[in-house]
Amino acid sequence: MSDNLSMLDSLPHEILTNVFVRLPIKSIVTCTAVCKTWKSLIQNPTFISNHLHHSSNNNNNKHPLLLFRHCSLENEHYVLHFDNQDFNEYTRFDDFPFQGQSYDGIFLVVGTCNGLIFLADDLYGHHKFFLWNPCVRKFVKLPKPNITCFSHDAFDASVGFGFDSKTDDYKVVRLVTLEEKGQEGKSPPEVEVYSLSTGKWRMLTASPPIGAARGRKPEAFVNGALHWVALTKTGNKFLNFVMVFDLGEEVFREIALPKLSGQNGDEYWVSVSISAYGNSLALFQQGFSINRLRIWVMKDYADASSWTKIISLSDLVFIEGIPRSCIPKGFRKSGEVILEMYGGYLGSRDLKTKEFKDLRIRGYAYTFVDSYVESLVLLDKPNQQRKRQKRKRNNNRKQICGPMLYKIHRFRFFLRCKTQNRSWSKLSKHRKGSNLGGRNS
Repeated sequence: MSDNLSMLDSLPHEILTNVFVRLPIKSIVTCTAVCKTWKSLIQNPTFISNHLHHSSNNNNNKHPLLLFRHCSLENEHYVLHFDNQDFNEYTRFDDFPFQGQSYDGIFLVVGTCNGLIFLADDLYGHHKFFLWNPCVRKFVKLPKPNITCFSHDAFDASVGFGFDSKTDDYKVVRLVTLEEKGQEGKSPPEVEVYSLSTGKWRMLTASPPIGAARGRKPEAFVNGALHWVALTKTGNKFLNFVMVFDLGEEVFREIALPKLSGQNGDEYWVSVSISAYGNSLALFQQGFSINRLRIWVMKDYADASSWTKIISLSDLVFIEGIPRSCIPKGFRKSGEVILEMYGGYLGSRDLKTKEFKDLRIRGYAYTFVDSYVESLVLLDKPNQQRKRQKRKRNNNRKQICGPMLYKIHRFRFFLRCKTQNRSWSKLSKHRKGSNLGGRNS
């Protein structure tokens, strides 16, 4: 075995890289424990980037995956399914490391990008944010943001997460609407950006448009930019628009939305959310009646004139003869929209043929769906929270065991001194006896 390892270790790094990049994630992680050379090669940022590129091409072309988050009464469950005709399960992540750490029991899944899942718990004055890669069981806990309930008065905040290909960095963007600055939609939000490479939050100097992102509604990361549905007030009425933030240039822009039906032209009470649709955007508009859903698609990205209403559901979806109201959750690679029906049943509907498929999956609440790519991102980083917890446990042990250890050390010191004194006294008597004998002689 050692001979085989030494032979493999002697291979050029280019060959080893080509071998490792084709292995399953679990096998690659196992290889890091074989020898220091392999660990150094696999945890190198260049290899992690190459593996991501290989995995993205493989997933998009051959084996696309969808991530589902289901919540039972007590736990959060994350499962990967093949996005194919059979829709069979690929793997599940049963070791959710943040179970019970959210204030209200459930984290908000903001989004996924390159194998990372961004989780937020920012209600009731709490500010817990995690970047988590379940494939390699690594995570980073973000520090507390600059704007909190202790530093400012009441506010409303929305977050987004994506990848900046220009700087090869992952960023979290937080839009904060301060109540002290006036009514919602009449002032621009405060903006702060977290960078994974620096591990810090910083306030952004770029001026966002006047408007307020709509609370905890989903955002969409498309073409290197984050997108939120936002409200702006013109006169006595509110209008919705898309607030766009380019992660590379760190500048804002706006995209107009199609005219949405609201009471007297006021769109404040119109329920809308945005979603990625391939390399463009889709808009979900839900009414207060349970049987009303409209889906708009932007056929040409960033061209507001290309918004097209492709479906208007005035009917209910029937499963086993039972009518179910539906809530849109996202899209499959084929373009089918994933719907959550009353009772937690999940299905997909072809927007062209209107054919409905039961995905044979049932959630309970807070269901999240998004495309997913396996990656090694964060493999080169420690789990900071666990280090802190370990350090805290060690400090607690010192506090608890301190007095006892002190007594043990004193007792040992006493025994050592007593032994040394006894030995010294024997040595002294021996020396005295020998000296006397010398003198007598």
